[in-house]
Amino acid sequence: MKKKIVIIGGVAGGATAATRLRRLSENDEIILFEKGEYISFANCGLPYHIGGTIKNRDDLLLQTVDGMSQQYGLDIRNFSEVTAIHPPKKSVSVTNHQTNETYEETFDQLIISTGAKAIVPPIEGLDTAENVFSLRNIPDMDHIKAYIKEHHVTQASIVGGGFIGLEMMENLVELGLQVHLIEMSDQVMPNIDFELAQILHAQIDLHGVDLILGDGLKAIQQQGRELLLTSGKKIPTDLTILAIGVTPESTLAKDAGIELGLRGAIKVDQKLRTNFPDIYAIGDVIEVTDFVNGTPTLIPLAWPANRQGRLVADIINGIDARYTATQGTSVAKIFELTAASTGNSEKTLKRLEIPYHSIHIHPNSHAGYYPGASPIALKLLFSPDGKILGAQGVGTDGVEKRIDVISTAMKFGAAADELAGIELAYAPPYSSAKDPVNMLGYTADNLLTKRIETVSWQEVDELIEKEAYLLDIREEFEQATGKLPNSHSIPLSQLRARLDELPKDQTIYVYCQVGLRGYNAARILMQQGFPVKNIDGGYKTYKQAHYQVKQRANTTPPITPLTQPVESSNEATSKTIQVDACGLQCPGPILKVKESIDQMEDGQQLEVQASDFGFVADIEAWCKNTGNTLLENQIQGNKVTARIAKGTSGMPAATPSALPKEGVLHETKDGATMVVFSGNLDKALASMIIASGAAAMGKKVTIFFTFWGLNILKKQKIQKRGLAKLFDLMLPSSANKLPLSNMNMGGMGSKMIQAVMKQKNVEPLPVMIEKASDLGVKFVACTMSMDIMGIERSELFDFVEYGGVATYLGDTTNADLNLFI
Repeated sequence: MKKKIVIIGGVAGGATAATRLRRLSENDEIILFEKGEYISFANCGLPYHIGGTIKNRDDLLLQTVDGMSQQYGLDIRNFSEVTAIHPPKKSVSVTNHQTNETYEETFDQLIISTGAKAIVPPIEGLDTAENVFSLRNIPDMDHIKAYIKEHHVTQASIVGGGFIGLEMMENLVELGLQVHLIEMSDQVMPNIDFELAQILHAQIDLHGVDLILGDGLKAIQQQGRELLLTSGKKIPTDLTILAIGVTPESTLAKDAGIELGLRGAIKVDQKLRTNFPDIYAIGDVIEVTDFVNGTPTLIPLAWPANRQGRLVADIINGIDARYTATQGTSVAKIFELTAASTGNSEKTLKRLEIPYHSIHIHPNSHAGYYPGASPIALKLLFSPDGKILGAQGVGTDGVEKRIDVISTAMKFGAAADELAGIELAYAPPYSSAKDPVNMLGYTADNLLTKRIETVSWQEVDELIEKEAYLLDIREEFEQATGKLPNSHSIPLSQLRARLDELPKDQTIYVYCQVGLRGYNAARILMQQGFPVKNIDGGYKTYKQAHYQVKQRANTTPPITPLTQPVESSNEATSKTIQVDACGLQCPGPILKVKESIDQMEDGQQLEVQASDFGFVADIEAWCKNTGNTLLENQIQGNKVTARIAKGTSGMPAATPSALPKEGVLHETKDGATMVVFSGNLDKALASMIIASGAAAMGKKVTIFFTFWGLNILKKQKIQKRGLAKLFDLMLPSSANKLPLSNMNMGGMGSKMIQAVMKQKNVEPLPVMIEKASDLGVKFVACTMSMDIMGIERSELFDFVEYGGVATYLGDTTNADLNLFI
């Protein structure tokens, strides 16, 4: 039987429903009304056209009226606004804005897809301002873009730190504008929790945005040229974008007697029907059920609208389909960072008084030895019986992939500890053998099985105030970057030997940098009878949560670095040395800095650019530990720019041993030693990176090579006899021929890694070895291992020294870092 189906509104929900309806039935009459010009456009891409990332405006138009009408046989009427719905008559009133014609159209089934509109509160002065906009559609985008160009806008204000506000912030910065971002709550991006939002706050600060939290817009003054905030602060502005949020566009439904729910959204059942059986509603205009907690909620995202559009077409055509709930899985780009989430936040769980556990981890996006790895901050929330309640992540790479996996696991009922058993694709450029999702599963399992007890970062300040026993088990050099007040210090490597120093009559709160070593320490202590809890997420989570947003003056120009005066003793010191370290992986940029600083005079300045974002923290720590002055340190586009003066305010640079170190509890040692037992390429690369970095920090580094590790030192192949020849046939001929520890694939893996290293400007292993030697790294070959394996001195690099275990142990007495690789 032929049906007449009317759809009010296009874009994600309405356009999807129309095309699915036609695919299911060639006979039905399908009419789509759209009050504007455009029926299907990429509204999520609007900010990126304003900022110039999406160059071609037409790329945002997914379907045109003519194209969609012809392809699907639809009756599409744009510029036609439905002004009333008449449920008893099963008709709608329509006004054609091009002809001013008004008429009624009947229907058998009606789909309401009117979406949501921007929230514009009654703000004093709004009616006299011509430079205040909101962004919901193509005309809004065109008006903003034209205003910026025609009025030579130099600074803009954005009110609201949600998705649209953050995307507009980034794109206006890309245009070179000074941007003020004003958010009434204490954080941006409300779907994630505060400690992860703090990572975004730091990134926003780095890009020179004036981030104003905990303050709202009170009034618009001077015809839009000044904003008055509730705190009394005044913000000068050329342009203001209101991104406070959206509210369901449900006036038509309300006037028609259709039942409304939360914040005026249309109430529907699982068949997407309203209280009138032949009237359906989909998209941002409807109330949905929260997948996690089962309460009514609003989740105005593109995926639910598209899914509902498909399902409502199925339901109208007699297919037994249901829309049950929405998880709210989302992702956003904030400059170089990606932030993603699924399910409920900790804030929501607390508000609804739902019991939960929370864990934080900080893994790399992929294998650390493969170039380009970057850290991800991941948070998992789950119930005491293991049900996954939500997950969040922030990082530069691989964040959305992990959240998508967890979202899928949630959808199909996997428990938190079952994440450990999900088999995910692995290769060094993409992940680690234990994927971050697996690591969340292992961590959840430890908590659920009570192998560990934890405290959250929110509890730490109270513990400090109560003078609880805090145990820092990081190595001494790590503590130079910060530590919890009044912490006791026993490095994990020394813990078993120093148990008698610990109390058994009070709980020990143990912590490391990210939580993993803290867990290992807690397991040691628990099995020795100590009451112990691990600080979840380690010092890094606590430090991120306590980030202080920069306070900027109203008239500060964008991205102006703070410059500290450095006196020059002569003309030479006033010259700035330029260093380009882009494309180099850690510790390449630091080594470049050290090599240049060593050749400079005290007070002379060095400006360095690097593409590794980790350089922001590295250069700060390096300057602090070497007695040099960091004048500028910021991210500009996809590069880090740092400016350093040799010495402190014109004074000579101090040696690391001469610098005072806050909180150091033991005698300062300036050595680092490593035993390299493995002969695998990835481990050799890690050894050289650590050794070179330590040498660049002023440490005296000794590497003791034994057994298979001796292959790293080979420079050439020589003729041998007897058993020595048999050994030689089975061993790599030189440092260029080392295998990988995983996925070697008969040598193909090693060749692939070396090819990518070349592409990414990472120096080959032999060059790293020689440069480490130039930095003063001491290479010692174990003579006993050489004799057993038939390796001769002529095979090894000329700078290699020879000795036994006593030689190595002698150097460890002055070392605060000892590694076995």
